[in-house]
Order: sequence, then structure tokens, then C-alpha cells
Amino acid sequence: MAVHLLSMIPSAKQILKLRSLNRNQVGVAKGHIAVYVGEIKRKRFVVPISYLNHPSFLELLNRSEEEFSFNYPTGGLTIPCEEDAFSELTSRLSHS
Repeated sequence: MAVHLLSMIPSAKQILKLRSLNRNQVGVAKGHIAVYVGEIKRKRFVVPISYLNHPSFLELLNRSEEEFSFNYPTGGLTIPCEEDAFSELTSRLSHS
């Protein structure tokens, strides 16, 4: 599992590079990334890039890869989880 998580880091960096060119990143501060969260209706969140290194966030990226194969319907990084769960995770990450 650790090997799989480590192999995702280059993928995350590729996503960041592609997304930095994407119009969905307009208005996003340096060091942050916009992500879309939700199962059906998606809400845009802007989170620090440092979250991409956290194991819990990497698990969400893994779920995203399994569901979307990095081909996102919104044109931006999409995470398939409930908004409340994502907000709770980002709140914990911001306090650690």
C-alpha cells in the first residue's frame, strides 16, 4: 500500500501541473489548488497543496483515480466524497 501511495505523488504533481494551466484555477492563490467535492452536485474548495501529502488526502485521491481515472467531468480535480466529510478532513488538516 505504501508503494501505491508513493506512486501517486508523481500523479498528483502531474495533476497540479495540468491544472495550473486550467481555467478552473483562476483566482487560486499560489500554493493552493481548487478541487471539486461531491457525489452528484459538486462544490469547489480551495485547499493548500500541502494537503496532497497527507495520507487521508492521498486516500481520497486514490478513490478519485479509481472512479474517474483522472479524467474529471468538471474539468478540475474531482473528489468523490460528501462535502461534510471533506470539510471535516480539511478542518483537521488545518489544525495539525
